[in-house]
Amino acid sequence: MSTDTVLATPRKQIARLAATCIGQWQRGYLADQSQAVAALARLRRGAGREAGQLPDLWDLIDLGPLHEPPAGARPMSEHELVRAEDALHVAFTLWALHQQSRPQGMHQGDQPGKSRGLGAAVRQMMKPGEIDEPLRKRLIRAGTAADLTALSQRLRDIVVLLRRQDIALDYGLLAGQLYTWQWPGGADTVRREWGRSFHAWHDKPAATELPSGSGQ
Repeated sequence: MSTDTVLATPRKQIARLAATCIGQWQRGYLADQSQAVAALARLRRGAGREAGQLPDLWDLIDLGPLHEPPAGARPMSEHELVRAEDALHVAFTLWALHQQSRPQGMHQGDQPGKSRGLGAAVRQMMKPGEIDEPLRKRLIRAGTAADLTALSQRLRDIVVLLRRQDIALDYGLLAGQLYTWQWPGGADTVRREWGRSFHAWHDKPAATELPSGSGQ
């Protein structure tokens, strides 16, 4: 099976496009390139707002690559493209908020043994061996959002906290999850992924200090 075929599902195409775009902006921003700095400032203004509300962002969220699927993949439908645009808008604007004034990249992809998913990022804000209930409830509250607009606003609150602690996130992964969220049953799928990511952080050395029978 070719790499193109593996990356052919809409979710994977969206995740790849998000990681590519954000990666380019991030490299430019960290190199203090004026175009990337300006793009980040424009994107940041869209955090927590619906896609399409800011015409200034229309040229930054380019769905062109999604209109040209990899070999063996079918073209996306109009419904899929609308959901893709909404997912990319939320991921791009949250990253811009996260990256502001940070000297290192706040988008970092998942690595073997080192999850950069949302659940893991929230867990990383907690002290080793402890569960911070207010933080855990923020993640749960995001997971129970009624729609993408409410979800983006709740994620914005979490991203502000991650930014304060310089904890990175995989925004390609998040973009794909935001796409999945919008389909029937998708919210349940994403909540499970965040939960697995949260508990995966317990596999780190510090987690060995958890008392047996803690139920965590």
